[in-house]
Amino acid sequence: MVLRQPIVAVLGHVDHGKTTLLDKIRGTTLAAREPGGVTQHIGATEVPLATIKKVCEALPGAARLTVPGLLFIDTPGHEAFTNLRSRGGALADIAVLVVDVREGFKPQTLESLKILRARKTPFVVALNKIDMLDAWRDHPGSAFVASFNEQLEAVQQGLDERIYRIIERFHEMGIPSDRYDRIADFRKTVALVPVAAKIGEGIPDLLLVLAGLAQRYLEEELRVGEGPARGTVLEVKHEKGIGTAMDSILVSGTLHEGDTLVVGGLDGAVETRVKGLQKPAALSEIRDPKRRFVSLKEVGAAAGVRVFIPDTEGVVPGALFRVANTPSEREEARREVQEESVPKIELQEQGIFIRADAIGSLEGLAFELRSKEVPVKSARVGAVTRKEVLDVALSPEPLHRAILAFSTDVLPDAKEAAHAADAAVIEGKVIYKVVEDYIEWRDARKKRALEDARKEVVFPAKFIALPDHTFRASKPAIFGVRVLAGRLRPGVRVLRNDGRVVGELKSIRTGEETIAEAWPGDEVAVAVDDVTMGRQLSEGDTLYMDMNETDARRLRGLDLSDDERAVLDEITKIKRKHEARFWGM
Repeated sequence: MVLRQPIVAVLGHVDHGKTTLLDKIRGTTLAAREPGGVTQHIGATEVPLATIKKVCEALPGAARLTVPGLLFIDTPGHEAFTNLRSRGGALADIAVLVVDVREGFKPQTLESLKILRARKTPFVVALNKIDMLDAWRDHPGSAFVASFNEQLEAVQQGLDERIYRIIERFHEMGIPSDRYDRIADFRKTVALVPVAAKIGEGIPDLLLVLAGLAQRYLEEELRVGEGPARGTVLEVKHEKGIGTAMDSILVSGTLHEGDTLVVGGLDGAVETRVKGLQKPAALSEIRDPKRRFVSLKEVGAAAGVRVFIPDTEGVVPGALFRVANTPSEREEARREVQEESVPKIELQEQGIFIRADAIGSLEGLAFELRSKEVPVKSARVGAVTRKEVLDVALSPEPLHRAILAFSTDVLPDAKEAAHAADAAVIEGKVIYKVVEDYIEWRDARKKRALEDARKEVVFPAKFIALPDHTFRASKPAIFGVRVLAGRLRPGVRVLRNDGRVVGELKSIRTGEETIAEAWPGDEVAVAVDDVTMGRQLSEGDTLYMDMNETDARRLRGLDLSDDERAVLDEITKIKRKHEARFWGM
């Protein structure tokens, strides 16, 4: 039995500094290169014990650390990535919840807390951006407990007041918390570690707390023996002359060159073989290493590892992999991998199509769409094809004729088909932006459909004949009205509230000007053929624009204003009372 390094998930609200924190620890600049400044995929960084001891050497207790190091998982920061963060939480032995000390709890902070509590994952809180507080004196790279004592008393009090507000929020949730250097029992109290990720202030305190807590309270969970390896695929690349390379997180066991591997694919479990293994150098992020990879014959958990397999099509990023060297192991592994490789997305009979580069991304995109009440009919990892464009273009709902493609290819003939079929293919590398672009496209299409319909369909309107405003009794009757709801237009017959349809409204005038339509609140003169005021119509009557049943059905599927919908309901009620019981259904 050996002690493996603990897996540390980094979670929190977007822009609170998760990737910046890791950049400072490993000396990289990934945060500046993320699309939209938002981490889109889970990444892994190994921080060895020697580095931790060196960074923390000024703090008491650093010399007694024995854990092999810390493996950080940088999780996406936007709420769209709940499923990815859940995977991060599931992989983690301990977590860091990053909170901007100035902003406190935000939606993703609360969401992250839900995940950590549901998974019963122990965590510490990095209260970031203390260097942004007024009059804070920077001490780059120093421990917080040392730099805090160098601050002005007013600055100390200001920070403590912010920390107390965060402690109160945790208390409201039933979670005891305190500044880490004031805690007596870390098993009962969540540690708050003030940091300035940008300049490295407080990083020594955070690393010491994480390594110390893992060593003291998670030793049994970290002890591992020899056993079949298990992990998660982060990214899949095809390298010419070498084969398929899978950037992965090895969660448990030991992975050997030559092992038989069962991994999730587009069409289920795929069986393959480990041709080679590489690890990034310490302090290098597996997706963007600063130095070359190191080739190894075996790798033990926990680790970020690049696994080379023979050219294999259809391996899915985000999928589970397992070593299975015997027939019984292979059967069990295939069942488990098959189950975990199916995206956990609730599909609808009608809705848009979504495509992404990884299972977690696909789930995250679906989550964001569900929060916007956008139904999804089809969800798959991989490129957008021409057939899919033609399929989505046949949707009976025009607003569903769209495919959202997150960080994945759109084949050239698919783009041509989309243009010809009047379907939308919306691409992007930031999930919430892809969703925003779809919402913008959908709203524009709604507006266009509504304006087109107004040219073809009679829209509901309600108006009242004003007392003492009859200018001519007949041939045509000309009288004043006030528009109560909807839009009044000429060329439509007039409906009384007793269900009787009378003459046609020929024109609308205001003063000496003839106008095309009148809006709610307008008082105008109308000319109506084939009626006589005092007979078919009277001053004070409440009147409606008449419509046929086909128009009424079509209108119910359009984005009417509230007053138009209310008037449509009134007209429907009149028609059902005097014409047909199920009119307009």
